[in-house]
Amino acid sequence: LKTIRNILENSIPGSKVEVYGWIRSVRVQKNVSFAVINDGSNLKGMQAILTSEEAKKFHCEGGGEVFKVSTNKTKNIKDEHTKDCLTGKEAYDFFGSPVYLTVSGQLHAEIFACAMSRVYTFGPVFRAEESLTSRHLAEFWMLEAEIAYMLNLDELLDFVECCLRETTRHILNTCSQDLEFFNQWVDKELSTRLEYITNKPFIRMTYSEAMDILSKANKRFEFQPILGISFHSEHEKYLATDYCRGPVFITNYPKEIKPFYMRVNPEGKTVACTDLLFPKVGEVVGGSLREERYQELVQRLKEFNLNTEEFQWYLDLRKYGTIPHGGFGIGFERYLQYVTGIDNIRDVIPFPRSTNYCKI
Repeated sequence: LKTIRNILENSIPGSKVEVYGWIRSVRVQKNVSFAVINDGSNLKGMQAILTSEEAKKFHCEGGGEVFKVSTNKTKNIKDEHTKDCLTGKEAYDFFGSPVYLTVSGQLHAEIFACAMSRVYTFGPVFRAEESLTSRHLAEFWMLEAEIAYMLNLDELLDFVECCLRETTRHILNTCSQDLEFFNQWVDKELSTRLEYITNKPFIRMTYSEAMDILSKANKRFEFQPILGISFHSEHEKYLATDYCRGPVFITNYPKEIKPFYMRVNPEGKTVACTDLLFPKVGEVVGGSLREERYQELVQRLKEFNLNTEEFQWYLDLRKYGTIPHGGFGIGFERYLQYVTGIDNIRDVIPFPRSTNYCKI
């Protein structure tokens, strides 16, 4: 048994330690939570990484990514034995059941894709992100596309690569004066990076290959890469900025760390998905083949302990006839960060909104 001060000064990273202390704060991410532990021996606490299941043991919320919609209007509460009476001002479900600000239009776009072959949406989405970083916002804009008859992951990667290449080429051809300004005053390497996108193919590697690269990297990470856990921003930036020095697709993640709607690969351990990482920015695009098989989709919902009744409308799309399809989402502000060279995402959106900040 050691004190936190002793551990921070002498312990080898990755070694197993035991301390007695308390959890001072918790930061919730998509698949893991970060708990800062104190024991009174040091001003600086020790950070522990918890999975969603582990976080539940410490009463730490395991997923705070959605904003619930409610109202503060007065509600009449009816009791079986008394007349309607006012009980005071309290928040209640305006729509009669819990609803949330949208985190994505993907599930709904899938319905239209099965009828119209190719569709896209572009609009604001909301995440209850408590991360105060240069790449996170509580409200941001996302371009999402769904494509019918997408038979394999390589087709999806080709589509995304072509989309971003042509978009970047158009920017280079039509916004040359703006880019000259950014290249001179913001990022001296901007023109070189943008030309790279238009002239060279994007690198592709699997999640396992990326983890192998990170484990062998001659670099000390704040968070050690662990097989079976999502990448941290420092891992993404190392892969794209230092190792590949250009855009890189990471594919076939473990199914446990990706959403239920992604198609499970034949070996049963990974899903047919991709994250596209850009230098300096990190993840810009996320996409996958969608699980179109009814029984497999039901099984995935159960694995995530999700109520199948709440997703019955989504299941019915498979039950009454569907097709192989896939899609992706592009974080608009992160792409703007890349094409302008601007470091902070709050500087590429007119009205940034993040935790503890929503002035307009």
